[in-house]
Amino acid sequence: MSRTIEPLRTFVAGVTSLMEGPDRDEAALLEGTRPLLQALVARDDWLPDELAQPHPTYYQQYLLYGDPLDRFSVVSFVWGPGQQTPVHDHTVWGWIGVLRGAEIDIRYRLDDRGIHQDGEETRLEAGQVAAVSPSLGDIHRVRNAFDDRVSVSVHLYGGNIGRIRRHVFDPATGAPKEFVSGYANRFAPNLWAAADV
Repeated sequence: MSRTIEPLRTFVAGVTSLMEGPDRDEAALLEGTRPLLQALVARDDWLPDELAQPHPTYYQQYLLYGDPLDRFSVVSFVWGPGQQTPVHDHTVWGWIGVLRGAEIDIRYRLDDRGIHQDGEETRLEAGQVAAVSPSLGDIHRVRNAFDDRVSVSVHLYGGNIGRIRRHVFDPATGAPKEFVSGYANRFAPNLWAAADV
């Protein structure tokens, strides 16, 4: 299949324009970026193969673009069969958009009695998006909906998610543990180097 990185380039330009606009509060950025991510994950002809490779044991988080001012980052998550995250938070707003396969999103809430599942599991199919943020609900666990194939999603975060100090939570007690996720790739692709990859 021929791949063109142009949809990702268009997406990054759109998000950058919103970041430079007059209305940069969380609600406005969530509203403005939703249709951009929906358009990006509506087609599956742009993600370079090297940024969609699963690992046999761990899900992979590849940096697709990091804003030079750390205002946002774009990441591909690649889920091998049955792989999942721990219960975790983000501390910034964000969007999850499923590009291939499907994911299960399980939300949690933390209170003085511990951590509890908050509502039913949500299944996100290819082309669907879901928001996270400290104001909307920021603690969740995500897993590949399939035990026999890879799923891929694209995430947009209101910060450089690979550098942000955030938390995983003990599912029994809710005790937080700080972590910094980093990225599976050492360098992000150059979106402006060529029209096609």
